[in-house]
Amino acid sequence: MKFVQIKAPKKKKIALVAHDNMKPVLSKWCATHLLELKNQELFATGTTASKITNDTGLSVSPLLSGPMGGDQQIGAKIAERSLDMLIFFWDPLASMPHDPDVKALLRIAAVWNIPVACNPSSADYLISSPLMQQENEYRVPDYTAYQQARE
Repeated sequence: MKFVQIKAPKKKKIALVAHDNMKPVLSKWCATHLLELKNQELFATGTTASKITNDTGLSVSPLLSGPMGGDQQIGAKIAERSLDMLIFFWDPLASMPHDPDVKALLRIAAVWNIPVACNPSSADYLISSPLMQQENEYRVPDYTAYQQARE
């Protein structure tokens, strides 16, 4: 597989996702990092978007609920390179009927090399990185080269 370098913009497009038990934790995390997040473009699945907006006043573009297709919407945005980061507070101790969707979302984030935080500690590291305040280059699969190799 060949790769190309692309630039993440200064203003990041961030997806916010949380399982039911983790929605209050994500909302609290957003409130703690309000100043950093208000300068970014935010997307969130289902009720997570409503909760964050109601609790923090942040502007969040809502998508479908995760199990109803929101996870796939985020995955598509990642593959289209229209998301720069995924903050996904998942509950590792609860069984999820849509677990395959969750695994697919994490996989596509890894394929397209975007930063992912799955808990508040890793999200703290991402949001406090100097790269959050500037353009930065990163490597992604060169899909054009991949398609040509398949022909």
